[in-house]
Amino acid sequence: MSMYLDFGLFKIPGYGTMIALGGIIANIIVVLLILKRDKKEIWDFVILEGFGLLGGVIGSKLLYIIVSFNDIPWDRISEPEVLATLVSGGFVFYGGLILAVVFVFIGGKCNKIDTWDYLSNYAFAIPLAHGFGRIGCFLAGCCYGIPYDGPIAVVYPEESLIAPSGIPMFPVQLIEACCLFIISIILFLFYWFRKADYVLPIYFIFYGIVRFVLEYYRYDEYRGKFFSLYTSQWISIGMVIAGIIWIIYFIRRDKKGQVNN
Repeated sequence: MSMYLDFGLFKIPGYGTMIALGGIIANIIVVLLILKRDKKEIWDFVILEGFGLLGGVIGSKLLYIIVSFNDIPWDRISEPEVLATLVSGGFVFYGGLILAVVFVFIGGKCNKIDTWDYLSNYAFAIPLAHGFGRIGCFLAGCCYGIPYDGPIAVVYPEESLIAPSGIPMFPVQLIEACCLFIISIILFLFYWFRKADYVLPIYFIFYGIVRFVLEYYRYDEYRGKFFSLYTSQWISIGMVIAGIIWIIYFIRRDKKGQVNN
C-alpha cells in the first residue's frame, strides 16, 4: 500500500484517486449505459448527483467534527496548519450518506425532478463508488484494522503517516470494499429485474449489518462511542430497522394492490 501512486514522472494521492475512479466508473455505468436503457433524462441525474455530492461532503465533515469534537485542538484552530488538517482530513461516511440523501431530495424538489425514481433505481452506484473509496482508505492507511497475525494480514511500511507501521493488521478496509461490491451487484440485480422499490431498503439492511460487524475489527481512533457501541454502529442499527420497516411496507402495499386487482 502507498499514500501515493507513483507513475515515474509524477505521483498522485492514492486516496483521492480511488474516490475519483469510483465516481467515474459509477457514472459511466449509470449515465452511459443505464439511463439510455431506461430513457431517463441525463441532466436530471447530474443535478441530483451534484446536490448529493455537496451534501455528502458537508455531512461527512460535520459528523467527523461531532464524534471527534473533544480531540480537535480548538484553541489552535486559527493556526493554518491545524485548520488545513481539519478541512482536508477526517470524513465519516454515514454523515455524508444521510445529508447526501437529504440534499438529493432538496435538489429534486427545487428542480421538479422525481427524486425517488432515480434514487431507488440507481442506488447500486452508491456502494460501488464507496467500495473504491475504501480501497483508497487502505492505500492512505486510514480506517485501519485491529492487530492481527493471520491469513491476509497486512503490514504498513515505515513511512505510513496514519496507520501504525511494522504491525500485522486486519485489512478491514479491503474486506469492506469486497462487501460493498457484492452489495452493489445484489442491488443492481434487483433494479434489473424491476424490483426498484426494494433497492434502497436492501442497501440499508445489508450495509448496516456489514458496517456494524466490521466496526469491531477497526482499530483507528476518533469514531465516537456511546453505551459500548460506536457511533456508526448506532446508525447501522437505525438503518437496518428502517430498511426492514420499509420492506414490510412495500410487501403489504403490493399484496393490497393484488387484492384490489
